[in-house]
Amino acid sequence: MSAEPRINDRIRVPEVRLVGPSGEQVGIVPLAKALELAQEYDLDLVEVAANARPPVCKLMDYGKFKYESAMKAREARKNQAHTVIKEMKLRPKIDPHDYDTKKGHVVRFLKQGDKVKITIMFRGREQSRPELGYRLLQRLATDVEDLGFVESNPKQDGRNMIMVLGPHKKKTEAMAEARQAQEARKADAKANPGKSQNAAESEDAEDAAESEDTVDTEAPAEASAEA
Repeated sequence: MSAEPRINDRIRVPEVRLVGPSGEQVGIVPLAKALELAQEYDLDLVEVAANARPPVCKLMDYGKFKYESAMKAREARKNQAHTVIKEMKLRPKIDPHDYDTKKGHVVRFLKQGDKVKITIMFRGREQSRPELGYRLLQRLATDVEDLGFVESNPKQDGRNMIMVLGPHKKKTEAMAEARQAQEARKADAKANPGKSQNAAESEDAEDAAESEDTVDTEAPAEASAEA
């Protein structure tokens, strides 16, 4: 972690290259003169380039500068995109209704900008029919091709067959859209109080169904999901 810059009487050099409060170049002035100007403007003299010769100092409200910098860093952390790998498990002989439900979850994950690891689980004699799993994975990839692409082709892994889908949409874009949608829902809830409870109950039911088949794993964006 870098140390805080020296300010005001902590600066110990004979002269500085001074920058005014609006970014204007004042020029090289004695330190005493720079401190006098800072007092006139009711600002701080802040050393912004200590290794320059002479050091560069700027007139600014250092407390306000530190606060704004902290807010920017906080916002950057808030908007930081973490790649999340969701896992969806299917059986090779899945019935149409279950397939549509699982596909709906995959669609939602891809819209959120997350990767999806699709796992086909074989049991008993199903292991001798890997083509069933392969065809199912190809079907799913085709059904969601407008939202995602096959990042890792189907691969047999013991009793399972695995394929990874990557989203076309970047995580940061998905997060921005999600925030906009959340703001719109809040505005709608204020305008229509009775609808908000029904929406919350619907989301809870959807999350409960999803938790049975998915696993969230945060990973670097470049990491492989085949492991």
